[in-house]
Amino acid sequence: MTQTLSTPQENRLKRNQRRIVKRMIIYGELVLETPTCLGSGDTESPTDMPVLRDSVSDRALLTGASLAGALRNYLWEYEKGYEKKEEQREKKEEKADQSNLTRDLAMLLFGGMRSDDDGNQSPLIVEDALSSAVPTVELRDGVKIAPDTGTADNGAKYDLEFIAAGTEFKLGFELLIEQKHDEAIAQEQYEAQLCQALALALHGLESGEISMGTKKRRGFGRCRVTEWQVWTFDLRQDQERTAWLMFDHTVRDFSAPQSSIVQALGLTLEQTDCRDRLCINATFTLDSPLLIRSGQDEIGLAPDVIHLKSRRAGENAPVPILSGTSLTGVMWHRAERILNTLGQPTAMLKQIFGFVDENKLAEPARASRLVVHEGVIAGKTHDLVQNRVAIDRFTGGAYHGALFSEQPVFGTHETTINVELELRNPKDGEIGLLLLLLKDLWTGDLPVGGGRSIGRGRLQGQQATITQYQRKQSSPQTWTITQGNTLEVSDAESLEKFVQALVSQTRGEKL
Repeated sequence: MTQTLSTPQENRLKRNQRRIVKRMIIYGELVLETPTCLGSGDTESPTDMPVLRDSVSDRALLTGASLAGALRNYLWEYEKGYEKKEEQREKKEEKADQSNLTRDLAMLLFGGMRSDDDGNQSPLIVEDALSSAVPTVELRDGVKIAPDTGTADNGAKYDLEFIAAGTEFKLGFELLIEQKHDEAIAQEQYEAQLCQALALALHGLESGEISMGTKKRRGFGRCRVTEWQVWTFDLRQDQERTAWLMFDHTVRDFSAPQSSIVQALGLTLEQTDCRDRLCINATFTLDSPLLIRSGQDEIGLAPDVIHLKSRRAGENAPVPILSGTSLTGVMWHRAERILNTLGQPTAMLKQIFGFVDENKLAEPARASRLVVHEGVIAGKTHDLVQNRVAIDRFTGGAYHGALFSEQPVFGTHETTINVELELRNPKDGEIGLLLLLLKDLWTGDLPVGGGRSIGRGRLQGQQATITQYQRKQSSPQTWTITQGNTLEVSDAESLEKFVQALVSQTRGEKL
């Protein structure tokens, strides 16, 4: 009996072993644009969520798992749209399209899901990233406001640690390109699809569309990659294989940086953006003093209540801001009031702002579809201290020990606040509700921050741009609102249709 010996290639195919023919190394310089919460989950910390740090150098740690998850989610939403779950794919369709690489770029680049037993391993290696130095930490406190009383709920106070804006991280990626043995898939097509998926995912970091950490829907975790460096090694050539073996991975070399990952890879983005969203970018001025209470005192001799300030890249000192959490809170309560006035059930609030069932007995929690970014108070401002005292309503005299001081922000004619809102998968009635909220902010009828009952927190609208992105339209639809001597609105009739859609939905009419 003659025994047939198998070749090394046949043995490799039997073991389903990958043959790597190319390796691509990508380094990036990531800069935080807003405070970022990378929580460690330490229950013994004095704060509710401390910053995750490296155990050796005490620098902030951005894990590769968190970064890969954010990239995969962005790539999936870009290709399929918002709120499309990967588990919804049918097995029959999956088997029929095994050779169609254009189908799921997210699965092509990041492999199968954990629940998919037949999924492939991810060809992209994402390294843990450490901050360039020991980061500056900001402490933010939050509180849940009861809608019926307008005061804080009992026990609903919490505080979080955030990495200050301007902190830099050195990112590292390595793409493994294997030799395809399936005759139905051309090697050139496979490499082109894989590089296209990588360029699209990393372009999200470059454009600032990917946020990191928790509370991303409230303006935290915004970041951007400013520099890229790419090396490609063809392991089929002896010289380049040796160069890859001698490559020093511990040194983040940016000797020839490039600002565009697409140009660095020599590609052009061909994928169509399938995300439906409405973006509002509005500029306001301060019509009255603004006070958003800060939970920390960096000076040590500050008044009892000071306005919230945060660090920004390129600024020598913290700057006053309008926090996304404060703006979201007042918008939520005003939206509830509008819907109650129209006789509309407040279920729309849960769909837009998200919710969490504390008793965990009803429907599961839902993330907010409304993204509210933090706004920097730009221009010249004045920090003036005001002394106040609590009055006894029975005697008309001052309460004993009830004297306190506050330091709100006073604006000038040069002071501006930029407000950015993004509603994902918007419906016409939801857009109408958002326009009514913008109108209340614009006219000063919806104050923000603390001290609203004494005339604080009123804004005055100056200019706004409303942009609607739809996958069925090649170009977005844009409206502009300008406040001069008179209010000028481009195509006001089409905006009025959104408000009418909200009213018609309230009455149960068909549009």
